[in-house]
Amino acid sequence: MNTPSIPNLASGGILIEGLRKVYGQGDTAVEALKNVNMAVAPGEVVGLVGPSGSGKSTLLKCLGAIIEPTSGRMTLGRDVIYDNGWTTPDLRALRRDRIGFVFQAPYLIPFLDVTDNVALLPMLAGVPNAQARARALELLTALDVAHRAQAQPSQLSGGEQQRVSIARALANRPPVILADEPTAPLDSERALGVMRILNQMARQAQTAIIVVTHDEKIIPTFERIYHIRDGQTVEEAGEGRAL
Repeated sequence: MNTPSIPNLASGGILIEGLRKVYGQGDTAVEALKNVNMAVAPGEVVGLVGPSGSGKSTLLKCLGAIIEPTSGRMTLGRDVIYDNGWTTPDLRALRRDRIGFVFQAPYLIPFLDVTDNVALLPMLAGVPNAQARARALELLTALDVAHRAQAQPSQLSGGEQQRVSIARALANRPPVILADEPTAPLDSERALGVMRILNQMARQAQTAIIVVTHDEKIIPTFERIYHIRDGQTVEEAGEGRAL
């Protein structure tokens, strides 16, 4: 068992304790996650790496409240969301309000402009339209894409689309962001630019971010890395190369 090394998560972050996920039953049961322990502090960006089939996707889906673990405990922000069972009846609201997602593909809504793509989640959460759009413009400005605020997604470059997807993930001020291969389609310069943005946003908003990646270009940017092998995590120090 690998004990998380961060000593103090009193102000939030991500804490995973003894997480297991078993698919199937009896002789056909497959233990995808065996005993996962992780900790990510507010303001920290941590890498999660491992070969295909090691359990990365399963772990991310459990953390994102997309699938239910078999046992263990998960804390996001200051809230225990799973303790051998979900602690909230409304997982949809949990995903919308407490977790930001960044994917390999931006998945922007093609018939909405950039501002509305970012403002949509706060609007769905009940934020007045004007306030949601003001928040969107604030994020687009911070990410240097405010000049594209009225553009359609099809008019953006790949790097611009990924910046808009990061703005969307931050729109509801979630304590946690889960990024799944966010730099895979980008060249080295743009990939490092995305990591620079994620680190800046993590520090400014005190958001805990997990980046699942196979991208060798960005591995040196992490100060801490979790390797997942055969459903278990092993933590190691990263290079933490300045961006």
